[in-house]
Amino acid sequence: MNAAMGMEIGDSGDDGNDGSQPFRVLVVDYAQAMAELHAVRETVFVHEQDVPAELERDALDPRCLHVLARALDGSAIGAGRLVPPEHPGAPARIGRMAVLPDWRGKGVGDAMLHALLLQARRHGWYTVALNAQVSAIDFYLRHDFMPRGERFMEAGIEHQAMQRTLAGTTAIEDRDAAIATTTALVLAARRSLCIYSRDLDPGLFDAAPVLDALRRFAAAGVRGEARFVLQDAATPQRAHAPLLSLAQRLPSVFAFREVDDPVDRSYPSAFIANDAGGFYFRNLGHRFDGEADLHAPGRARQLRAEFDRIWERSRPVAEYRALGI
Repeated sequence: MNAAMGMEIGDSGDDGNDGSQPFRVLVVDYAQAMAELHAVRETVFVHEQDVPAELERDALDPRCLHVLARALDGSAIGAGRLVPPEHPGAPARIGRMAVLPDWRGKGVGDAMLHALLLQARRHGWYTVALNAQVSAIDFYLRHDFMPRGERFMEAGIEHQAMQRTLAGTTAIEDRDAAIATTTALVLAARRSLCIYSRDLDPGLFDAAPVLDALRRFAAAGVRGEARFVLQDAATPQRAHAPLLSLAQRLPSVFAFREVDDPVDRSYPSAFIANDAGGFYFRNLGHRFDGEADLHAPGRARQLRAEFDRIWERSRPVAEYRALGI
């Protein structure tokens, strides 16, 4: 169970307060801090979200690592825990993340999550999983967690399993994860997106979350540009791909070219890279499985440089211009 929380980034560390926030986050002993931890969790889960009281506590609590957020007056305002891996190779699990209503949007959730991830690193647990309430998915996407599998119900609330690798890339295994990753990369872009695709990937670039993210990118007012290199420009046009309609309304943002060099036509992969150091790479461009990292500037620069070379030797899609693009 994870309470919805604010998106504002704020970090007071895991063992004190740097003076930039009116709270601090501490790693605490469960036996000593039990009353405060459960007071926060019961307020959020039991009283606010109607989770049965018997589900709020479980046998895992005594062996978990716990963090507690306190206001400067000492009152408990947030709680979270880290469950050790069940066996070698299994992920550690973050859970019971709760922030009192008056403190949401002030960076408390961010600071607690940072503290829990720091503890995972210190213990050598480099894969961390969690079940996020659907309302908190964007929060965890911004902290590099990737969706895994389909949504499910837990304690009467819709959840999404998510996972993050603390060292290296994250594996993308299905369409849902591909959509969430692409959405996160678009939203994280500052001014530039480079997208190499076979035919605008039906099921991905026509998905509502991706289209909405591209619409928000285009409307951000930063003179951004999303460049697409396609291997097949005719198929999206015949299929009336919704992205083309969006691009027609915003021609200063979206640019399309089609590969012309035989070497590029035989290129089997597809990728997206932004100017914030994130990428999603698929070895086989007709499949969704691949690897991604929202903070890998070296790899992102490499992909963007490769994209630029292909872009220069590709042809502008004149038939899209005829549509007003």
